[in-house]
Amino acid sequence: MVEVLIPLIVFGTVFGIAYVFLSTRNKERMMLIEKGADASLFKSAPQSHNMFGLVILNLSLLAIGIGVGVFLGSLLEMGGMDDDVAYAAMIFICGGAGLLISFFVGRKLKLVNTDHH
Repeated sequence: MVEVLIPLIVFGTVFGIAYVFLSTRNKERMMLIEKGADASLFKSAPQSHNMFGLVILNLSLLAIGIGVGVFLGSLLEMGGMDDDVAYAAMIFICGGAGLLISFFVGRKLKLVNTDHH
């Protein structure tokens, strides 16, 4: 029974988040149109291209960080450290370092908006 519930809960959660995001965005746009906002405000193709590049950069460096974390965790385990602690610590440390590196690389490539207007 639990094997059936878990995928349903995951699918329902993803669907719920997507539904709320899209319906809220639609309502917000309709309110702006009613107030007389220009339709060109909604065109954001270059930004979506940057967003796709940023997501790919984040995921790739996170995966690299997790891979390095697993490798370093296995080295620590061979050195005598408890395997649960070694793997968890190295995965989180290296995964976080990968995300931090992706932020700085994204900022250098101008994928991350750092303007504070």
